[in-house]
Amino acid sequence: MIELLGCGYRYVHPEGIFIDRPHGSGDYAFVFFRNRSVVAAGRMRTICERDSYILFGPTTPHSYRESELPFVNDWFHCIGEEMGPLLDELRLPADTLLPATDPSLISRSVMEMHRIRKTGGPLKNRILDGEIRSLLMKLSNLRDLSLTEKQGRYYRQFSELRDELFNSPQRRYSVDQLASRLGLSASYFQHLYKELFGCSVVADIIAGRLEYAKYLLQHSASSVSQVAALCGYEHDTHFMRQFKKFVGVTPGQYKAGTTS
Repeated sequence: MIELLGCGYRYVHPEGIFIDRPHGSGDYAFVFFRNRSVVAAGRMRTICERDSYILFGPTTPHSYRESELPFVNDWFHCIGEEMGPLLDELRLPADTLLPATDPSLISRSVMEMHRIRKTGGPLKNRILDGEIRSLLMKLSNLRDLSLTEKQGRYYRQFSELRDELFNSPQRRYSVDQLASRLGLSASYFQHLYKELFGCSVVADIIAGRLEYAKYLLQHSASSVSQVAALCGYEHDTHFMRQFKKFVGVTPGQYKAGTTS
């Protein structure tokens, strides 16, 4: 099991900070730099750009300090014999500065670790083990996507937008409105969206609506008409036609649990 020793979310040091561990920290130290910082690991010394992260190995001499004020970072320390094999499996290098393709992913994960650690409970350690593994797997997965420079520049904005589409299925979106929010033309927006996620933004809007519709049909007493409205459809017929096309049965059949 991987044990979380400590963590900090959005630590702010108005006057800066200097961390110096000439013999390493004795554990794995993950640091997410929210602004430009001076970082040294072993023989490497560099100024890292904002939204970069590094996982220092237990015995790696390292130090870091601000390059600009205030110094702001997220961090956690962990130990566990499974860390080495896990990093090898994920091809996630220790003692290497890496750009955070999706900075909000790291912040959310560390914030959740902090919350779980404070909340406690009999399953706390197992949950934290899962949170650390999940974060490392997600970071590895993002690296393996091999995003182009252009895709990487927009990934965070598009990822947050996609989360919004799935979390707000009742809202009505147009491609022009979504593109305008990111300062892009509709055609370029749609091109980038498909490059990043392998499907069109319209397909995701429909998928988000239908997933919510299936949940409501299964777990609420709402009528088909009410479900259609709750999922952003103006007309029942449009909802029923789309549901039948993508799910394979009518909303009424789905609600009744039938397949014919």
